[in-house]
Amino acid sequence: MHYKRIVLNSRPAGDIEPTTFRTETHQLSSLTPTDGEVLVQVTWLSLDPAMRSYLRDARSYLPPVKIGETMRALGLGIVLNSSSKNFAVGDQVTGAFGWTEFAVMKEKDVEKIIVPKGAEPLDFLNTLGSSGMTAYFGLRDICELKPTDKLVVSGAAGSVGAIACQLGKRAGATVYAIAGTPDKCEWLEKELGVDKAFNYKSPNFYKDFKEAGYIDVFFDNVGGDILDMVLTRLNKGARIALCGAISQYNAVKPKGLQNYLTLISMRAKIQGFIVFDYAKEYPTAIEELTRGLADGSIKRKFHIVEGLEQAPTALPMLFSGGNTGKLVVKVSEETPAKL
Repeated sequence: MHYKRIVLNSRPAGDIEPTTFRTETHQLSSLTPTDGEVLVQVTWLSLDPAMRSYLRDARSYLPPVKIGETMRALGLGIVLNSSSKNFAVGDQVTGAFGWTEFAVMKEKDVEKIIVPKGAEPLDFLNTLGSSGMTAYFGLRDICELKPTDKLVVSGAAGSVGAIACQLGKRAGATVYAIAGTPDKCEWLEKELGVDKAFNYKSPNFYKDFKEAGYIDVFFDNVGGDILDMVLTRLNKGARIALCGAISQYNAVKPKGLQNYLTLISMRAKIQGFIVFDYAKEYPTAIEELTRGLADGSIKRKFHIVEGLEQAPTALPMLFSGGNTGKLVVKVSEETPAKL
C-alpha cells in the first residue's frame, strides 16, 4: 500500500508557483511507530497565511521548511497504530502532520481531541484551534478590547478575522470589518453581525471608512496600504495588533509605512504577536469559544477543498481573496484505513 506526501521543491521569490511543490509516493509499510510514537491517518489539513513564511529561508518564529521536506501544516487525524500508552487505535488527534496522507508522530507532538458539546472535530482547525486562539489572545492581550471601543478588523472574511469580529461583538464593541467583495461584506453584516463592512476594492472605500469616524482598536491581518490608511484614523490611546500581513507575504520587498507618526500624536500602540506564546492559556480560550459555539454567538464557515493533491493550488487562495471563512483540505474520510 502506498501513500502520498507533498514536499517543498523550490523557494518562490514572489507568488507560489507550479514548481514550488512536488508530490511523492512512498510505501506505507515504511511508516512504523516505535516507542512513544503513533501512526496517524490524516483526515483534514488547515491552510493558513503563515504557511507562506515557512517557504522563505529567513529568520522567523519557526524554522523554514527545508527543500525536500514535507510541507508543514496543522491537521486532524485518526490513530491507526500506537506504541504509546497515551493513545489508542481510533483516537481522534490533532498535530502538525504536514501535507501527507499518513504520518508517524512523537506522542508529545500529538493532542487527543475531546469534542465539547456544541462543537465538531473540524472546529479544532478553526474556532477551537490556532485561528480562534489567535483572535482571542490578540483582542484580549494586545488590543485590550473594551465594550466602549470601536474595533476594525481587516481580512475579516478569513478564519482569524471572522472570529475576531464575533469576539468583538461578544465583548460589546462596535465592530467594523474590511473585506474584498460585496458578498463577503454582506456575509459579515448579515450572518456575523458586524456593524458595518467595507469593501476595500470599492472606489468609495476611503470616503466611506472616514465617515465611520476615528477608531480605538485595529486587528490587522492585511498590512500594506490598508494598515497605512487606518493609521490616519486613530483615536488617542488606540491599540493595533499586527496579526498578519497577507497583502505583503508574496512581495519581494514589503511596503513600508508612511503614516506611522500618528502613533506618536495619538499615543497609540502597535504590536506584533505570535499565538504559540499563549499555549499554556489555550484551555481558557477554548472554554470561552466553546460557549460561543454552543449559544450560537460564534458562527463558523468552512471553505473545503477536496484531496491532498489540491493543497498547492488552494494555498494561494489565501492571498487572492479566493476563500470565505476557514480554508481546509479534506484528505480522507473520517474512518480508519485498513492496513
